[in-house]
Formats: sequence, structure tokens, C-alpha cells
Amino acid sequence: MVPVRTLPFLARQPVSKLHSLTPAKAEALAELGVHSVLDLLTYYPYRYHDRRRQARLADLRPGDEAWVEVEVRRARQVPAPRGRRGRGRAELLVVDASGSITVTFFNQPWRVKQLPVGSRPLLFGRLTTFNGRRQLVNPTVDQAGDPDRRVVALYRSSDKAGITSSDFDRWIAEALQRTGAVADPLPERWRRQLGLLTRGAALWAVHRPDDPSQQEPARRRLAFDELLRLQLELGMRRRATARDARGIRHRVDPDPGADLVGRFVDQLPFALTEAQRRAIDAIRGDLAAPLPMHRLLQGDVGSGKTVVALAALLTAVQGGYQGALMAPTEVLAEQHLLSMRSLLGDLQVPDPSTLEGSRPLVVRLLTSRIPAAERRATVAGLAATGGTPGRVDLVVGTQALLTDDVRFARLGLAVVDEQHRFGVEQRAALRDKGRAGGGADPDLLVMTATPIPRTAAMAVFGDLDLTELDQLPAGRAPITTVWARSDADEAAAWDRVRHEVEAGHRAYVVCPLVEGSERVEARSATEELARLQRDVLPALRLGLLHGQMRGPDKEVVMDDFRSGRVQVLVATTVVEVGVDVPEATVMVIEDADRFGIAQLHQLRGRVGRSHLPSWCYLLAELAGLDESPGSEAPGPDAGPGDRPRQAAASADARRRLQALEESADGFYLAEVDLEVRGEGSILGARQKGRSDLKLASLRRGDRPLVEAARQVADDLLDRHPDLAGDEVLAEEIRLFVGEEEAAYLLKS
Repeated sequence: MVPVRTLPFLARQPVSKLHSLTPAKAEALAELGVHSVLDLLTYYPYRYHDRRRQARLADLRPGDEAWVEVEVRRARQVPAPRGRRGRGRAELLVVDASGSITVTFFNQPWRVKQLPVGSRPLLFGRLTTFNGRRQLVNPTVDQAGDPDRRVVALYRSSDKAGITSSDFDRWIAEALQRTGAVADPLPERWRRQLGLLTRGAALWAVHRPDDPSQQEPARRRLAFDELLRLQLELGMRRRATARDARGIRHRVDPDPGADLVGRFVDQLPFALTEAQRRAIDAIRGDLAAPLPMHRLLQGDVGSGKTVVALAALLTAVQGGYQGALMAPTEVLAEQHLLSMRSLLGDLQVPDPSTLEGSRPLVVRLLTSRIPAAERRATVAGLAATGGTPGRVDLVVGTQALLTDDVRFARLGLAVVDEQHRFGVEQRAALRDKGRAGGGADPDLLVMTATPIPRTAAMAVFGDLDLTELDQLPAGRAPITTVWARSDADEAAAWDRVRHEVEAGHRAYVVCPLVEGSERVEARSATEELARLQRDVLPALRLGLLHGQMRGPDKEVVMDDFRSGRVQVLVATTVVEVGVDVPEATVMVIEDADRFGIAQLHQLRGRVGRSHLPSWCYLLAELAGLDESPGSEAPGPDAGPGDRPRQAAASADARRRLQALEESADGFYLAEVDLEVRGEGSILGARQKGRSDLKLASLRRGDRPLVEAARQVADDLLDRHPDLAGDEVLAEEIRLFVGEEEAAYLLKS
């Protein structure tokens, strides 16, 4: 009987068991993160070449891509020029019956030994010209020479590790042969309904397709498996949360005298949007239910998430509980505190222990930089029970809220802002804060001002219910966004800054993103402040804000900026979220091509926060896309369709900046961001799991697969909540999420 191999079994088999793999190559594979047979089989091709597309050398024209069967007539190694980095290059003269051509391999001098004079390799490349000479640069090399193989898979290789695409092809072929039958945990009825291949057939077809038409069905099945495991994990997390829950039924309809939410809404100087009302209603429904709320609130910049969060927090307070809001940075936490105090006004909390029968609502800040005495008072107030003097009703803080000395008397609701900066561990830590001392699970509201496409949100935050704020408050003026491509454009940006300041408004200048640390960025911002004050804006009053400043110093700068004592604020990305100065009408972002779409959109959202017309200037001069042989060369065995990394980065930057010019809709920009960058950055928010998705894409093509995977996962978990009837899937969950997490998820 042929053994059936599971993924955990393959994960336990080291690649050193392969006969075609030397110990030295096994060590080299380890540098690429390939340790097991499973790692090797899931090291997927990045493109394919149809070997039937062979051509004669004489027939090739610049830009043509084709296979050519040649003979090496001359091979020499050329060292790198003195003073330049690199390993030199290999230059070959190759011929066929129709003519000759030069082949150049940059940073791969070992090709001279691999392709000696007289060898007859099959090469795939794109014809280019350099100094009038026709050549192939870093073509794909196929020496295996199986004449019957019509389609050849290409793998990302490593010059540093000395591993080529052909090496991967040979090792994977042996792994497939020796693996034999592969277990398929997907029920037959679902496989047929969804039109999917078996897993074993998909693994063969993705690596060794007989025909180009087999590639997409194979990828589709393996991508579905990745999404199914993800949806099973999220589905089990939802069920595990409900299983272990100690919920709170909050008072959403208290007596009129105790209705903090109603009084809060009535005293607001503006009307709620319909989207805000829908969000508050959904949250109130969750808070009144016996199970803890787990809801994601996402809304565009300026859509009013803080007001919704405050309504939720006050619902907890009016029932005698406390609320906590956790933000990722001190600047954002401080801004939230100021915004909340402004919105709350002099709101009173019913308190029969006082003569008046009420007391002011107490809101405090807790970060790592507040003075020790203030911290002690806040920590004591959080632990104080109802009616105790000094009791804290609402606390705003950073991860300082999670330290061991912080204890809540009665935590009823935790709000996590900018969810993508935190993972499930921080959410669990907040839950444990509520449980401490025999309490119940606090309800959880997580917020993001970085919209995530709905399908991606389903994949990343599938254990949370989703609410979207898709409206902006009335009276907001549109923001004119300009990509300043030239010196003249940049001069116009600084003219706009001067004009707006003369009109009594404020301006931001955001300094370039500097790789390294906050300390490096702080120095960069300080130097830019000096340059602008000296050379560009000498007549204006400039201030500085960066992450290395002490909390009180930041508050002074922000107060000066709000009042107008500082007219132009030169800052790092600490102003990315939460900072709200309605008088700010212009922002200049330097070296904007270094930032991602989401961050640029967040930064732009610091202006346009009133009825005043506003502008955002993106300063970025991008070089043209240079694909000449002298530019950065692709890596070994890179496909000819792969542009140099520098050019590709430039093209992506152009797309980002163009999108910002075209639209101020964060949901549209999120779609563009997903298309430009892929799902890697979004998946990073999970902070769980053995690996990110390798084949599945949350971009448009695989969105139906996400829906299908969610449907299948719910069906399987409805039948067996702990996957007791699906041991193969249960083993895979253990493999991909880790034993400790799996023990929690699979506990019946």
C-alpha cells in the first residue's frame, strides 16, 4: 500500500534526505529558509517558460524574449572595476546555425565553469543592445536538457548561496517522486463544488506542468489551502473566544439621569453622520449582548472614529465600568486625551457618594514618559473601586497600559487604536487585565484609520465583526494634492506655505523617512528645520516635533502650533495620526516616494480638518526607468521580464503618488496599495502563524477564494468545532500556528 504523506510529515523530513542534495547545498538552502521537504515543495516557481518558443539568434530583435539552443564558443571571467563593489561578470560568446551573440552574467563569474567552451545550454532571455552590441543579460539557463519538457518552472535563486533555478528544479523533482501520494483534507463534495484539483495533483502541476494551461488550476488549489487554513484559524479563534467568554451585559438604555451617551451626543457642537449613528447602534447591540464584543471599526481619515469610540466608552462608564483606549505612540495617545477632553466638556458621572450626587468624569493619560508621581496617582485611580476618591473612569495610554503594575478595578471596554500596529497578543493582554481579580472579559473595539479592503479584512481580522465609517462630517473642504515633480513645483509649494501662513493658517513640513531609528530621524528633522529657517522660510516662525522629545516638550510645541505662536511645524511621522489642528491648511511631505500609500494618506489627513481649503504637496523627483546593462542587474536566473529592482521601485512610487493625486478616498487607495505592495504588509498585522501566504493573493484575482475558504471553514467547524473529525486538518493547524496556540484553538 502506497503511504499517504501529510504536510506535518513532510515538515519533519530534512532536505538532507534527498539523494541529489549535498551537505553543502543543504546548508546553503538553510540560509534561504528551506530546511524541510515541505519547505522545498512550497518553494514555488515565480514564472514559467514555454520551451516550444525557440528561435534562431539571427531572428531575434531588441525586446524579443525566446529560448535559444546554443553552443559556447568563448567564455571569460571579467573582474569588477577597481573601486566598485561586485563579483565581476562572466562573458560568453555563443552561436547557433544562424549567427552569434554575447551573453553576460553580472555578479556570476562561476558561470564560466558551469558553461565551458563546447557546452550546449538552452537559454531564455530578452535581447538587448549595449554600445551597438546584441546581447542577453542574465538569461535563464537550462542544462538539464529534457527535450520532452515543454514548460520549465523558474525559481528564485541565490548567487550568494550558489543555488540556481536548475538546482531547485532537480531537487523538487526528486522530492515529488519520493513523496508519492499526498493527503488531501478537503472533503470531496467541496472539492467538486469548487472545481479544485486534488492537492497531490496540484503540487505536481505547479512544479512540473505538462502544459501552460495547468499552471493556474494548480496555483488556485494550493492558494485555496492557504486561505482555508487561515480561515480555520480565525474561525476557531472566534469560537474559542465565545467558549471561554465571561461577558458583560452593559446598560445601553439607562435611566435619563445616568444616560452619559445621550448627554454626550446632545452636547456635541456638530451632528453625527449617518455612518456614525449606524456604528454606535451596532456597538450598543454588541455591548448589550452576553458575549464580549470583538469589533473592528475602520474609517477614512477624519470620519469621526473618536466620537464613536467615546460613545462606546461612555456606555461602559454609565454602567459602573471603566474604559481604556490604547494607542501605538505617545503623541497619538496625548492627542486622543486632548480630543476626548474637548469633546467630553464638563460631563458629570452619577455618584451617590457625593453630596451633589455626581462628579466630573475622570480621564487620565498613562505612558512611559509621564512623571512618576502622576503615574502612581493614575495607577491607583485605575485600581480604585466605585465611589472611591480619585477613581479613574477612562484612561488613554500606550502599551504602558499592559505593564504588570497596572490593574483595573472594573475594566468594561478596551479600545485599541491603529489595530495594524498591534497583534492578537496585545488584545489578549487587555482581556486578561479585565479578568484579573475574578472580573469579566472587557468588550473589545479595535479601530484603524488605514482602511483595509473588505476581502483583506476578512482574511486578516476574520475573528472580528466589521463596521465601516464611509462618510465624512459635513463642512469639510476638499484637499488639493499636488505631486511636485520639479524645482518649479517645489517652489510653488513653498509659496503656498507662505501664502497660507500670511492668511493666519498653519503648515506642516514632514521630513523624509530615514531608515534606522527615531534618533536618526530626530537628527534629520533638526537639520531640516535649520535649513528651512535659513534658506526657505526665514520670515516665518518654525517649530520642531519628533519622537525623541519628552512628553511635556511635545505638548508645548503642539500648544504653540495650535495658538499660532509656531506657524510651520517641521515634524517626523509622529504627526501621522491623531493630530488635529483645524487651522492647518497646507502640508509639504519631503521625499514622498519613500512613504507608502497608507502613510501618505494618513499624513495628508492632518490638513483639511475644517471648512478651509487645504493643500498637500508631495515632493519627489523620480528618475526614469533605466533598463540599460549598466544599471542594477537582476539576480541570478531572474526572468527576463523582471525589471531591475531600482526601476521597479520607481514605478511603484509613481503609481502611489499618482493615486494620491487622483483620489482622497482611503478605501480606493487601500485597493491601490494592495495591488502595488501585495498583501505582505497587511498580513503582518496578524503577528501569528508559521508563514504568510505564498500563493494566495488578497488582490482581486483570489477574492472569490477568500469567500469560498470562509464558507468551507464555517461548514467544517460547524460539524466539528475542534476538528475532531478532520485530523489531517487539525495537524496542519498545529503545524502552521504552533502547538501552544493550537492547544488553545483546538480545545473542545
